[in-house]
Amino acid sequence: MEKTVKKYWWLFVLPTMAAFVIGFIVPFVYGVFLSFCKFTTVTDWKWVGLQNYTKIFVVNGKVDTTFLHSLWYTTLFTVVTMLIINVVAFAIAMALTKGLKGTNFFRTCFFLPNLIGGIVLSYIWLMIFNSVLANYSKTIVSTQWYAFWGLVAVVCWQQIGYMMIIYIAGIQNIPSDLIEAAEIDGANSHQLLRYVTIPTLMPTITICTFLTLTNGFKLFDQNLALTGGNPGKQSQLLALNIYDTMYGTTGWQGVGQAKAVLFFILVAVISLLQNKLTTGKETQA
Repeated sequence: MEKTVKKYWWLFVLPTMAAFVIGFIVPFVYGVFLSFCKFTTVTDWKWVGLQNYTKIFVVNGKVDTTFLHSLWYTTLFTVVTMLIINVVAFAIAMALTKGLKGTNFFRTCFFLPNLIGGIVLSYIWLMIFNSVLANYSKTIVSTQWYAFWGLVAVVCWQQIGYMMIIYIAGIQNIPSDLIEAAEIDGANSHQLLRYVTIPTLMPTITICTFLTLTNGFKLFDQNLALTGGNPGKQSQLLALNIYDTMYGTTGWQGVGQAKAVLFFILVAVISLLQNKLTTGKETQA
């Protein structure tokens, strides 16, 4: 039986590979091709070369700062949410692995927000934010920074519980004899955290950092529902900016596709760098 499986392994791989090629590789390659074209539908295209990529930054001889604003705004948003989510999720995970009463209840409470869809969650928080800010004659889109911190609060509230579960799994897999040996050697709680827990958890930290990093850059639903990019497109994250270019301006589908290609390259490069940095620290540990 084992020899038969080894002989015909390609039959088992074929359905998955076919689905991957049809569902990802073909659309991706065709999407890259369309980024060099002017089109209204995917079958009605005209080759324009690098014109779409030029229009990302320069329109009618003037610098278009919309995309650049979305880029730095998204980068700042991603860095802030990544730090907050991972630090808070790790702290909660540490607290909930100390044998406290009601641990399972608190784990459930922290994880529940992750089960709510981004659109629904954002509309709920939109009502909450605007109800509070109404007392000061403000709304969540009064300024780009109100919108920024509103988005940070919503995303952190939704994702902390999910990352907490991953950290809990990592903490519970730390060998107990390793902790006992460190305690016998006289390590206090701070030293135990710094020299045992964190180095041992580096694979888990790599996963959580990668997830929060990519989630921050590709965030769309919450941005659309909570702020819609207002005021004046100042709170547009990159995904919403690409969507707005594709479907908000006639004849700019090719420019939107070019933005999507640059967006993919950016996220891929940052993800690889993050993985290399955290993996390097994991190896040193």
